[in-house]
Amino acid sequence: MKTSAKLRLCAGGSLVGLILLVALFAPAIAGSDPAAMRLERRYASPSREHPFGLDQNGADVFAQVVHGARISLRVSITVVGLSVLIGLAIGSAAGYKGGWVDQVLMRFIDTLYAFPGFLLALALVAVLGPSVNNLIIAMGLTSWTSYARLVRGEVRHLRAREHVQGAIAVGAGPLRILTRHIWPNLIGLVVVQATFGMAGTIITESGLSFLGLGAPPDIPTWGQTLNAGRRSIIEAPHVSLFPGLAILCLVFGFNLLGDGLRDWLNPRR
Repeated sequence: MKTSAKLRLCAGGSLVGLILLVALFAPAIAGSDPAAMRLERRYASPSREHPFGLDQNGADVFAQVVHGARISLRVSITVVGLSVLIGLAIGSAAGYKGGWVDQVLMRFIDTLYAFPGFLLALALVAVLGPSVNNLIIAMGLTSWTSYARLVRGEVRHLRAREHVQGAIAVGAGPLRILTRHIWPNLIGLVVVQATFGMAGTIITESGLSFLGLGAPPDIPTWGQTLNAGRRSIIEAPHVSLFPGLAILCLVFGFNLLGDGLRDWLNPRR
């Protein structure tokens, strides 16, 4: 692996790991309740006591950003995990069976893939109502198509290999062939795709929270803090600046990590 790939892998892994540690130890790091109001000090500038300043209600922006990392990582990890499971199951069925099964499943996937995932998630959350669980369900049901297309193509390619054909010839069942001979050979591709998917999921979650369709108002999220700071972007830019930088750092970290993993897991590079 080239030095540049190692640097991207280390930098992305360190950045994501740091934010993950912040999320895990949010109560100890934040030091204050993100919902505590100090109306007499609303829009206070960053200081030693409040490094990121205060918002329109006098709440600590630093505490909101730290606790918001928990929601972003929880949603992104759960959504990507759900999407990988659905995509792996449907893509494997389409790629292994072929024929009319492949045609029906791929036309269904193409139909969903034709619509922007953000708009589909927006519509589902609007119907289900704003909550963290509904947000995860809506995003999970609309973001599995890319994994299914990837898995389907790789399964079709791997099924034609000699060792897989040999396993079929001796009577191995489809599930055994998939678990023993096919899935282990596509884990690297799925991991890389999932890493990039984490970055996209964080942006989608922040966008839905910005529109008020994410977590309830009593749960601090980066998107909600961004939306709150939009009304005072001139007089108090710090309210929007720091959650925006948090989103930027986490998405950048996952993209760097994905680039590094792609070069590391692909021997042809």
